[in-house]
Amino acid sequence: MKKTLITALFMFLGLSSCKDFLTVVPETNLSTAIFFTKEADFQQAVNAAYVPLRPITNDRAWLLGEMHSDNAYYYRNILFGATEQQEDIADFAVPTANGVTSNVHVLNQYRLDYQIIGRCNQVLAAIDKVEFGAESKNNLKGQAQFLRAYAYFELVRYFGKVPMHLTPVTNRQEAAIALSEVEAIYTQIIKDATAAITGLLPKSKQEPGRVTSGTARMLLANVYMVRKNWGEAEKLLKEIVASGEYKLMPDFNDAFSTNTGNKNNIESMFEVQYQEGASGFNGAIIYNYLPRPMSPEELKPITGTSNPQPLTGEGNGAPTPDLINSFEAGDKRKDATIAYVTIAGSLRANKVFPYNKKFAKTHSLHGNTGNNFPIYRYAEALLFLAEALMEQGKTAEALPYLNQVRTRAGLPDATTTAQADLRKQIYQDRRSELAFENKRWFDLVRTGTAVEVITAYGQKVKANPVEYYYPEGATVRSHAFSNISLLYGLPADEAALSPHF
Repeated sequence: MKKTLITALFMFLGLSSCKDFLTVVPETNLSTAIFFTKEADFQQAVNAAYVPLRPITNDRAWLLGEMHSDNAYYYRNILFGATEQQEDIADFAVPTANGVTSNVHVLNQYRLDYQIIGRCNQVLAAIDKVEFGAESKNNLKGQAQFLRAYAYFELVRYFGKVPMHLTPVTNRQEAAIALSEVEAIYTQIIKDATAAITGLLPKSKQEPGRVTSGTARMLLANVYMVRKNWGEAEKLLKEIVASGEYKLMPDFNDAFSTNTGNKNNIESMFEVQYQEGASGFNGAIIYNYLPRPMSPEELKPITGTSNPQPLTGEGNGAPTPDLINSFEAGDKRKDATIAYVTIAGSLRANKVFPYNKKFAKTHSLHGNTGNNFPIYRYAEALLFLAEALMEQGKTAEALPYLNQVRTRAGLPDATTTAQADLRKQIYQDRRSELAFENKRWFDLVRTGTAVEVITAYGQKVKANPVEYYYPEGATVRSHAFSNISLLYGLPADEAALSPHF
């Protein structure tokens, strides 16, 4: 996305539009009634709809989608105290009553998704009323349809039933609507994603950083995988493969952007755009993932900055022993995903800690990174296709797609055509390939294994806290792993404003 467009933020969002030709609209105030008059206005508005993806992937999704699994935990630092709201997510102890929770991370995720939805609704309500080039209009409309579908896909997987707004909200009363059923939400997601496929440009013609027709096919295939509609998922995924728009990068390390380069590469189907610097487009995701306390000397080899600062507090996203031990022998993805650092100030006898290497890209400014975050990669399309075929009993047909991913990882071809064995192998390769890309919790839920896996994982954490980065003698909180639920409660702050939850 062009820098001049990404900056767009809109005061008009949520304001009332002109009801009829007699309504007088002050021309000194920016509103939807006078803003949407030309193509450039819609370009800016669509850019604004992408903006919440940055705080989602930088600050929220790794908590709700990855640390809320058996892939990642937090680095317990009793010198600091606790970061209870984050620990509650990792410990499956999110306080929930009557279907609502006060957890601030849950609240912020919910609000950010609705920011996307609100901005897309403004675009979709106005775009057909303004004349400009059909290809550009369809492309912009398709982006808004995709982003709205993606935001609702996040919401329905996190919360189940949520309010479904499809038109702009003009006042507080209109915002408080009844919760829609899960089936109705998925119906709308499918409708939006299907429409987006038609309007969006392919990757080879689209401006880098924007969603494409391939991205929309991938989202819709993801929806069908969750819904176990294997045949429809297979059709879409084969269209992605046949398009020739995507390929695996030869080296797994190169599938991910650096701080300034390798962005939106041939494997990337959609990634959230970041830019290091003072423009406000930067991320800081690696700083969320590092153990504490860490001295500047210990930090510098990881970040490469000239002005490293000490890291205090409590770190998050620690690779669990479960994840580390799950990699097959010889899997190149392990060394690309997991690295280790020795922390002299740690209270643990073993002062060596693993950390997430996948997004540890060297950069110039402390706490300010520019590497993009992947939402969808072609490797996942291949793994989804292998899974969709396997679930239909087409196991021999599934193997070549799985083995493309395994070959890059330096692993021998999978050869089993027994469905149960191949299912296990595909799930294993998804875990190894997509670690820290916020897929693990959703995979556990959609495969029906979440309660079983997390119950066993929780028992291991409580039985041996030192193995999970607690100092010797420290214990896991008594209520840890007491709320292994497939859904988060709806935000209490929003419940206070609505009679419907």
